[in-house]
Amino acid sequence: MTEVKQPAEVDFDTLMALVFRSVDEVGATLNTALVVMGDKLGYYRAMAASGPTTPSRLADDTGTAEPYVREWLNAQAAGAIVEYDPATGEYTLPPEQIVAFTDESSPAYLPGLFQIALGTVQDASSIFEVARTAAGFGWDQHNHHVHEGCERFFRPSYHAHLVAEWLPALPGVVAKLESGARVADIGCGYGASTIIMAEAFPNSTFVGYGYHADSIDEARSRARAAGVSDRVRFDVAPASSFGGTGFELITTFDALHDMGDPVGTARHVRRSLADTGTWMIVEPMAGDHVQDNLNPVGRAYYGFSTLLCTPASLSQEVGLALGTQAGPARIQDVVTQGGFTRFARVAETPFHQVLEVRP
Repeated sequence: MTEVKQPAEVDFDTLMALVFRSVDEVGATLNTALVVMGDKLGYYRAMAASGPTTPSRLADDTGTAEPYVREWLNAQAAGAIVEYDPATGEYTLPPEQIVAFTDESSPAYLPGLFQIALGTVQDASSIFEVARTAAGFGWDQHNHHVHEGCERFFRPSYHAHLVAEWLPALPGVVAKLESGARVADIGCGYGASTIIMAEAFPNSTFVGYGYHADSIDEARSRARAAGVSDRVRFDVAPASSFGGTGFELITTFDALHDMGDPVGTARHVRRSLADTGTWMIVEPMAGDHVQDNLNPVGRAYYGFSTLLCTPASLSQEVGLALGTQAGPARIQDVVTQGGFTRFARVAETPFHQVLEVRP
């Protein structure tokens, strides 16, 4: 057992500031579940529809129990998500929160972020164990909140930016998609990115690949619901050995850093891509140095990297464990080893960087 050395001198004010900051951290941790609760039970949507409300009224509107509603509202008010008027005893969801917590078409939509965080923390005890041996914990081993929350968090950004900004940033790609191109989307999850592209470019054909069979089943169902299943196919396949060649566009959204062998994936993408093709890699926003990422976005992504993405990589062959905050320099090194010669960051959002890779 390691002996803990006591510090020679402790500043009491600094210590108490840490204590109260930690109380706020615990409140924020609990709020992850409270936001998912509000989303699942319809509290936010009911408040957006009704305007100022009371616990009894919100309970009636949502068919839930008033004691839970009361405490939930008070927690949300203490966290400045809802506003409380002591004169009337009413609670209001401000306009900005209405967008963030109810508008699934907005890139600011937040419930998915809280849901994937909740699912990640629920599985944390398994990560504590594998961290002792450098073993991994696969994406397929996580609970449904991780899979569903991931799609719900990223899909609004894809809707807002993929067709309008990211694809146009790749020279010549939109013209190919408009005239008709073959596209592969590797690591496609529930197929949100694949389906968005298929809806925008009806002359092109798309195939999404992922190794998690349940996610691929969900992607197939969503393609049928969107009416694009005649031009979209989803197959269960690892990123380093998916089928097909001659693709004019291959895409990877928020998945390369999760792969055990991203270099092997890059080599396979190079073999599968037409000589005039493009590989678009969308990765979490990150700088190349630790100090570049010491900010709120980096903090969240380092947390996901520790508990979700790095264990996923370590569960696979090679287990390179790039990490969620790999940064463009490390991604460039991966694709260069894979046989690509052209690399550029062509677009970004606060949460994403878009990388153009060509032979």
